[in-house]
Amino acid sequence: MTDRIRLGMVGGGNDAFIGGVHRIASRIDDHFELVAGALSSTPEKSQASGAALGLAPDRIYDDFKQMAIREARLKNGIEVVSIVTPNHVHYAAAREFLKRGIHVICDKPLTSTLADAKKLVKAAEASEALFVLTHNYTGYPMVRQAREMIAAGQIGGVRVVQVEYPQDWLTEEQDFKQAEWRTDPARSGAGGSTGDIGTHAHNLACFVTGLELEALAADLQAFVPGRQVDDNAHVMLRFKGGARGMLWSSQVAPGNENALKIRVYGEKGGLEWAQEDPNYLWHTPLGEPKRLITRNGAGAGDAAGRLSRVPPGHPEGYLEGFANIYTEAAHAIRAKRAGITLDPEVQFPSIHDGLKGVAFVDACVRSSARNAAWVTLAD
Repeated sequence: MTDRIRLGMVGGGNDAFIGGVHRIASRIDDHFELVAGALSSTPEKSQASGAALGLAPDRIYDDFKQMAIREARLKNGIEVVSIVTPNHVHYAAAREFLKRGIHVICDKPLTSTLADAKKLVKAAEASEALFVLTHNYTGYPMVRQAREMIAAGQIGGVRVVQVEYPQDWLTEEQDFKQAEWRTDPARSGAGGSTGDIGTHAHNLACFVTGLELEALAADLQAFVPGRQVDDNAHVMLRFKGGARGMLWSSQVAPGNENALKIRVYGEKGGLEWAQEDPNYLWHTPLGEPKRLITRNGAGAGDAAGRLSRVPPGHPEGYLEGFANIYTEAAHAIRAKRAGITLDPEVQFPSIHDGLKGVAFVDACVRSSARNAAWVTLAD
């Protein structure tokens, strides 16, 4: 491929897990080439990280604003930037690139505050650049399969949605970098588990069903002494149109690693999918035995097939799901380059999905402060 998309990165230096994930995802289908970066909050770490990645010295920047200004002026400057920093940096960094017409791929949640999320939506709408949010679970083939089946009416009108994302890694106080910033409200935002993994669960529920959340009642806890953000959340959900749901996010559930699961029940049947067993989707038509649909196997449709790379039985998971979001972004960027209409099958989480996620966290915090009262999501 001779027309790889020129990619920059903000954050994601040597000791950052998610930066490595994004770089791998961007290269799996060979659509991108990393050519520039402001990879850390300190110039020294940024320079060291850029050198380790083989970036040209003059394309390693001390801060994201310097990077945005110079890259926008270069003839072969970056076309898109990946923002993989702690949450509180997302708004300022994304704004700098958007106003210079550089596409943005941003890690979730969109921002650390609802006010910043609303301002970033306005910035994106004023820009000609694309904005892609990496809710990577929407890139799993069997998630697309479930969405396709529900949209086709195969389980009838949706009545009940149950979604959960339990982990155990914050069951005790931790002092390493990922735990340190994720439990600091100044950097993570007001939500702890709700912002980190609850937003994934909320996004998955809405993406798969096509429903929009209208109101919720949330009971948030910070079980670890001294913790300033929630580490466990039980949330009742009301969707527009009448469907009801339950969401559980927890980072203090021993025995759980990344146990994201969704169950959807309609008038004519149900669907079940689990992230830790991602190549399988269970379909139960009402009154009939359960049926197993496998990725790229019998019964799988076009929506799943276009995101699959290998034959059934060979697992595809987290990295491939991330890569599918990057590949969908690549299709959109190339369509933008060429001035042509984007194929409607190409789907990726947008800035408006990001706003809904931050509004979800905001509503959870407001509801819990009122003893789990029902609240509507902020406009």
